[in-house]
Amino acid sequence: MFQTPYPSVASLLASETPRQGIKAAGWVRTKRDGKETAFLELNDGSTQGNLQVVIDKTQTPPAEGWDPLLASIGTGASVEVAGSLKESPAAGQKWELSAMSVVLLGAADAETYPLQKKKHSLEFLREIAHLRARTNTFGAVARVRNTLSFATHEYFQKLGFYYVNTPIVTASDAEGAGQMFQVTTLPLDNVPRAGGAVDYTKDFFGKKSHLTVSGQLNGEAYATALGGVYTFGPTFRAENSNTTRHLAEFWMIEPEVSFIDIHGNMDLAEDFLKFVFARVLERNPEEMAFFNQWVEKGVVETLQTVVRKPFARITYSEAVEILTKSGQKFEFPIYWGIDLQSEHERYLTDVVYQGPVIVTGYPKEIKAFYMKLNDDGKTVRAMDVLVPRLGEIIGGSQREEDLVALEQRLGELGMNPEDYRWYLDLRRFGTVVHSGFGLGFERLVQYVTGMGNIRDVIPFPRTAGNADF
Repeated sequence: MFQTPYPSVASLLASETPRQGIKAAGWVRTKRDGKETAFLELNDGSTQGNLQVVIDKTQTPPAEGWDPLLASIGTGASVEVAGSLKESPAAGQKWELSAMSVVLLGAADAETYPLQKKKHSLEFLREIAHLRARTNTFGAVARVRNTLSFATHEYFQKLGFYYVNTPIVTASDAEGAGQMFQVTTLPLDNVPRAGGAVDYTKDFFGKKSHLTVSGQLNGEAYATALGGVYTFGPTFRAENSNTTRHLAEFWMIEPEVSFIDIHGNMDLAEDFLKFVFARVLERNPEEMAFFNQWVEKGVVETLQTVVRKPFARITYSEAVEILTKSGQKFEFPIYWGIDLQSEHERYLTDVVYQGPVIVTGYPKEIKAFYMKLNDDGKTVRAMDVLVPRLGEIIGGSQREEDLVALEQRLGELGMNPEDYRWYLDLRRFGTVVHSGFGLGFERLVQYVTGMGNIRDVIPFPRTAGNADF
């Protein structure tokens, strides 16, 4: 069985007893070099805490001598340390590593290494995204992101759902939004044309294609064969929006389930959020304490509230009525027929219900073509899950399973049914009631950590004008 060559700093800090003959490796966060004793703070990315390495310079020195060796070890350098794990007399730490030998693995020039021991702005750290994971903040984000990712698979797998990999390149626009990245091999300096228009029959796929905005439609195909499936992969929006909430490339969690209606869909969404939030609180207490203290005060209590409190469920019409009668002055006036804005959603969660809320029954004009039409002919069985401090975190619906109704909806929106022929086949052959939802993974990470900018919860953000690293 594979074993890593060094025990992690996290495992050493969690030791129950002293240990002899230890070898540890990592990157130096700080160094203090005295006349007889030197101290290194070692971190390998496994935990928020550092392992203090104590070097007694009166012991037998290495061949080059302690002072020349320590002079070559600065912040950012990687080292291997061999020694004994001992109880630390210093306050705030249980263990320290008493070094018998130190080996410099990779130097870091103090003059040019950008992560010295001082506070760096998040804007500056975005410029060095290849190094920012070495900071406390971004190391914590990465570990929480890992927990949320694993918990997502854990949750759906325990339900018996199947993980489906849907296409990255597609000719279908699930949202009907048109904000898509085109994929082409046509020579841009000499684009082939037929009758004045671009001749896409000469393109690689023989038709106009683009990067996917959602795996939902393909997910529905597998849900109507396997029962319950989920996708968890990258999606793309060519939305030229320079905000703290938008990315051009992001990850989506999208379950699709046969034989459940909008009520079962709400149950699934609520249960999923409670599960993944509970996992983070359980598995990342150090990181969450860090975010609670330094990033967003109260973030832990907010997550605990979501886990503990049943989600309120109201209709869109009820929400509009509540907001209209609230006496609250909103930046965006509220009336029936508009899409709820973040300020409206947060008022419902933070003021009215003081907890999560699921809103259903939205006007059909502001929702996608595939959503099930209600009997009133005006609203659809859509749902938005709203959480305190953020507003919408999940959007979903019961899908329209009736072929005639779906064809009529496509016609109303001026969409070509031939482009969705295969999707309509799912209604022609053994149609069933089915539902699903979408959750932007980075929004989830942002909510859990309290980070203010979505560019700081994905390793290498892609936004308009920015595809570095």
